[in-house]
Amino acid sequence: MPDTFATDLLRRMAVPLLSLLLSACSTIDYYAHLVQGQWQLLHAREPVQRLLEDPATAPDLARRLALSQQARDFASTQLQLPENRSYRLYADLERPFVVWNVFATPEFSLEPELHCFPIAGCVAYRGYYQQGRARGAAALLRQQGLDTYVGGVEAYSTLGWFDDPLLNTMLRWSDARFIAVIFHELAHQQYYLPGDTAFNESFATFVEREGLRQWHAARGEAPPAGDDHQRQQFIELVLASRERLKQLYASDLPEHAMRAAKLAEFERLRHDYRAIRQQWGGQGRYDAWIESPLNNAKLLPFGLYDQWVPAFAALFEEQGRDWRAFYAAVAALGRLPQAARQTKLEDLMRHH
Repeated sequence: MPDTFATDLLRRMAVPLLSLLLSACSTIDYYAHLVQGQWQLLHAREPVQRLLEDPATAPDLARRLALSQQARDFASTQLQLPENRSYRLYADLERPFVVWNVFATPEFSLEPELHCFPIAGCVAYRGYYQQGRARGAAALLRQQGLDTYVGGVEAYSTLGWFDDPLLNTMLRWSDARFIAVIFHELAHQQYYLPGDTAFNESFATFVEREGLRQWHAARGEAPPAGDDHQRQQFIELVLASRERLKQLYASDLPEHAMRAAKLAEFERLRHDYRAIRQQWGGQGRYDAWIESPLNNAKLLPFGLYDQWVPAFAALFEEQGRDWRAFYAAVAALGRLPQAARQTKLEDLMRHH
């Protein structure tokens, strides 16, 4: 979650931050909260190697940490991702998520409310280290008539400004997911385009998926069966619902009719999910998500994280599957004006 990168500005950009903080009391409180949360995270770090050498370290934790270091080596030697102390450290935060992101949209729009930060640019969410703060922020946005969604996040990148640690919040994942997120967050350190969340997250998601494929291949392992297929089916289901809602909101229906049609679309999404759930043997990993309240904001992360993944896959092929050439091409793409960049991404999508 790159927006928390702004917490380092007290030390590295004191003057710009001071002018920002003076703009509003709410901003002062928010940035103070980010500074405290980031400091607590950094203070909790300890070297992975020390834990591996400590006989008191729980066996399962030791196994996961040892695996993480193999993946960390692979990330730099094979995927050409940054070599630094990120993910050579571990922190137990004693909570299930490191931050909670708040997403918001108008009632009849899928466009996110943007939040702008120094260096990181504008992003489609705002992060909080305390769940209560995130819920409070969401409640205030709902009072303004906005759709809101609060989602817990297990890991984020500070874009190389700090040595990001492995976190206890990441350990509940499968080994494959654990490794994939290391690749994802290091990709943010490799390249980050301020102000374009969909570009950044799609790029990192492609690196994560292709990196994990190469990781399994290098170890002579088959990719985990089922999870990727179900995940892709679910994403396609949600994106199809987003497209229907987009068409609905572009129509000239009166407000009361549009509101009723919106509710009907979310019921259709639930119905379609239950149908594919039967194909999965009656067990659905997304049951809790689909059965809890649905709104525009809750659909936002899907488009943000997956929108341009096929385009980056096509770009990777164009560069002969060479990671260094691919990263250079991504950087060149990022230097284009926004309209030209989108045109290039759409062209790559057509050729995927």
